Order: sequence, then structure tokens, then C-alpha cells
Amino acid sequence: MAHDAVVEWFDTHCHLQEEFAEAGDGNDPGPHATRLAETVARAAEAGVTGMVCVGTGAGSSAEAVDLVRAMRRPDSVAVAEGVEMWATVGLHPHDAVDGVDSLDALLGAELGTVPVGDGQRVVVAIGECGLDYHYDHSPRPTQREAFALQVELANRHRLALVIHTREAWDDTLDILAAVGVPERTVVHCFTGGPEEARRCLDLGTFLSFSGVVTFKNADQVREAAALCPLHRLLVETDAPFLAPVPHRRTLNLPSRVLVVGAAIAQVKVVETLVFAEVSTPNARALFALWGRRPPPCDSAHKRCPAFPQARCRV
Repeated sequence: MAHDAVVEWFDTHCHLQEEFAEAGDGNDPGPHATRLAETVARAAEAGVTGMVCVGTGAGSSAEAVDLVRAMRRPDSVAVAEGVEMWATVGLHPHDAVDGVDSLDALLGAELGTVPVGDGQRVVVAIGECGLDYHYDHSPRPTQREAFALQVELANRHRLALVIHTREAWDDTLDILAAVGVPERTVVHCFTGGPEEARRCLDLGTFLSFSGVVTFKNADQVREAAALCPLHRLLVETDAPFLAPVPHRRTLNLPSRVLVVGAAIAQVKVVETLVFAEVSTPNARALFALWGRRPPPCDSAHKRCPAFPQARCRV
């Protein structure tokens, strides 16, 4: 753990939009923007160099895009040296009744101006989208239709796909197989067991683990992390939700990606430093941030499975 302060971490999934709301009148940045600045500063101190702010509907996606653009301004109160942020646009299964066409205006405005693979692009993925049969806030047929349409969007625009699935593994994977798994796909906040992990990996997805991996009753999740190859593993906070042990029942922060990463490293029986050195390039590969180096590879093949566009360094 002595090296953690200088290691690069990438939080692949967080929701900081509410921190950005009510940003003030230009003179006073306002309490939300001030709190956001503190959040980003803490992330920088923890070694976080990248994070993706995830949309869950038209409104929150627009807020994520606005947040990224605001952070890229030199005069932003939330600027922290070395920290980059990108956004996603998606419709969460809870809000599937709103219709995927609610995203059209935002996608039309954001896509096409900067090519895929350019780190200056703001929107790097479609999602989070998928199926949630635990709460059923939207009718299941509506959820399935919205998910299929967003899989198509990711394929059409050559964007990553960020999947939310809860108690809906069969339908989630069936839709992916039927529509076509996007080349770069991640199952976020993975909460399945080894069987579900194998099924996702067989489809070519990344698996992203959150603070759930630290929970006492999450043995199945840890077993899934243990079997996942390093080059397909990602780490996230899902901030402000799902704070890891020992921070349960507090507001989660991107800076705690280090805590989650250390827990995954323990499961994988590797040093935290080693996991960070693999998972951060994995994240940049998922989101097509080609300006960064390819991840280290543990097999002597010509191209790295996590970064097929780049020559393997082994």
C-alpha cells in the first residue's frame, strides 16, 4: 500500500451531477460546486486520474455532459491537476417509460463533433441501461425494449455500453446476444456469482466491481472477481452510492475507488499496485481513450484482448 499515493486509479462509474447542481451566480460558486471541488480534490489526492460521470436519463445525462464541460474550463472551481472526466448518455431501466427517444437531442448535439478515440470527446458511452427486475419501476416489456434500443445505439455510434442488471440475467444476456454485443461493453456494479461472470465473459464484456465487493455477505461477488481475468476487470465507486467497508452508510466518493481496488486486489491475490496498473488502462480501453498506453498483458499474443487496436507490449 505504500505505492498507492502515486498509482493512477480510474473510477469507471460515478454520479456527481447532484454535486454540480445550483452552481452559483458566477461570483459565489455555490455550495454544490464547492462540495464538488472538494470531492475532485480528494480524488486527485487518492491518485484518481480519470472518472466517468454516468447518466440515467435525459436530464441526468445532460447534467453529466454539462459537468464535464464545466470541469474542462480553466476557471472551473472543480479543476484538479491530473484529473479527467467524461460522461455517458443513457436511460436507466427504472425510467424506461420515458422512452429512448428522450435522449435523441443530447446525442445529436454531442456525437459526431469529435471522433471515437479522441480523449477530448465528452460522451464516451451509452448507459447506464439494462434491466432491473428487483424494483420493476418500469414494466418489464418496456425495460427490454429500451435496453435493446440502447444496445443498438452503442453499436451504431461505436460507443461503449454500460449495463445495469439486477435479477434479470437471462433476459439481459439474451438481448445482448440477439441485438449484438458492442465491441466495448461493461457490466457495471457486478453483483452476480461465478456462473453469471462466466456468461458475461463469454460474451466478451468487462466486469466492473463496486464497494459491494467489500460487503460481508458478498462471497459470490468476490468469487466472481476471483475468476475474472485481470485484463477484463474494472473498478468503480458508483458514488455517491454503495460506499465500501469501512465507510458504509456514508456518502460515497470517487476517492474511495482505492478502497475498492485494494479489496479486489486481495481477492485476486495481487498487489494493489499491480491491479491499479492493469485496471486503469483497462478503463481507458473500454472507453476508447486511445491517447493512453495499452494495458500490460500477461500472454505473448500479437494483440492485447483488452486493447485490440494496440500492439501488445509483451
